[in-house]
Amino acid sequence: MPTPDRTSLDEIVQAGRDILESAGIARLTMQAVADRVGVRPPSLYKRVRSRDDLVGLIAEATVRDLGERLGAAGAGADPRRDLAELARVIRAFAHERPAGYQLIFAPGPGIARPGLDSLARATAPVLRVAADLAGERHVLEAARTFTAWATGFISMELAGAFKLGGDVDRAYEFGIGRLADALGRQPPA
Repeated sequence: MPTPDRTSLDEIVQAGRDILESAGIARLTMQAVADRVGVRPPSLYKRVRSRDDLVGLIAEATVRDLGERLGAAGAGADPRRDLAELARVIRAFAHERPAGYQLIFAPGPGIARPGLDSLARATAPVLRVAADLAGERHVLEAARTFTAWATGFISMELAGAFKLGGDVDRAYEFGIGRLADALGRQPPA
């Protein structure tokens, strides 16, 4: 008679996400996850084929989490305010889950990336606000500009790269306002 399953795939992925945040990608091992969920490592292979597959599942769960947060934000009638709310959600997420944030925005060589379907669902709120600000003709350019600015700023912030003093929160808000101004202007045809 087979032994009963002692853990679910969701528990394994959540344990992996927690280890990623507390110990980093290098210490995200099948042994560490097995220890966290209370099983022996071979038991994990009933649910996950390999560590690479586990990292891919963690990336998918992370982008889904961010997408749900973005989907709950920025649904008002003012696209400038919506853009600001989305930017704040991304930054809060990055501070709450910096390793997960890095996993989806700068995974490094050989690290699994989230699938295009997951990314498309997660970015839908950004595309909607970009269309509201810049128009349908420039939606992709506007969304990419916003995403590049936010991820660049946040990545520098998380790396401790802002060494010249000043209020980083204020600088982020300043950037949001200037970006909304720029995206709201219609570029020449």
